Amino acid sequence: MKPQTPSIPPSDASARKSIAPVICYPTDTLPRPDLESYRAVRSALSLVSTTHVPPRDAASFHVPQGHFFRIICPQGPQVGDLNLFNANDILERFYSGKTRALNGTHVGLGDQLFSNFPNMRPIATITHDTLDWYGFDEFGGSVHDVIGTRCDPYTHNLLSHGGQYHACCHSNLTRALADAAGTALHEAEPHVHDVLNVFMCTGFTRDTGQYFMKASPVRQGDYLEFFAEIDLLGVLSACPGGDCSSEHSSDAATCYPLLVEVYKPESLPKGWVPPQPNGYDRTHGR
Repeated sequence: MKPQTPSIPPSDASARKSIAPVICYPTDTLPRPDLESYRAVRSALSLVSTTHVPPRDAASFHVPQGHFFRIICPQGPQVGDLNLFNANDILERFYSGKTRALNGTHVGLGDQLFSNFPNMRPIATITHDTLDWYGFDEFGGSVHDVIGTRCDPYTHNLLSHGGQYHACCHSNLTRALADAAGTALHEAEPHVHDVLNVFMCTGFTRDTGQYFMKASPVRQGDYLEFFAEIDLLGVLSACPGGDCSSEHSSDAATCYPLLVEVYKPESLPKGWVPPQPNGYDRTHGR
């Protein structure tokens, strides 16, 4: 529990708290993808690769620019932690914080995932989501969040007073990225970043504002589909929390594999052009 505040509310406390919020980043001028043009080419897709992600482990996959990829739940309910990189330069990677600021706490159909500075451009577009029916539940929970960071051995060590756990998503992603990049673990680890929590059902408690998780609604056959705006290297961990109904970073939860399928369309979406790096001149006022 957080300690109770010892301060005395000012006389105008209610007035201050009742001020209406303002959206930090109005998106009226944000370029939006022509979703119908993306969806029009989904009827003619050819499977080009399949990647199996074992329970409590991670695997990497490549998606060429202009291809689709699907993260699939092939067996029981399972959530996944996703990292995305520019396949030609892993210094450019998915930026969950800015994606959250522009799209909201959870992403879905039509939302785009943005990369980090200085490129800051859309690198993937969500083109289909079989869980789009879920919306937000009575607890404020929803699926596919960009608020959680990933379960990791450092927080586990802190909360368990010295415990060592190596099947958490951070470690899984580190091993898989090291294998994909042909580097040592200590070289790969700094590139592992905050994730898209695929299928995970999360939110913030209304009383304390704490990040919560609950049993994912994902079931066998559900999938989240993306269009690769650039050449992508993906790394996906099948979280040791399984459906995250009770705990993560644990060997007690029932876990299942995940599947990644990459598809090539017969043609590119009408009018689609590859996103260019951000146009800011980087002079920073000097």
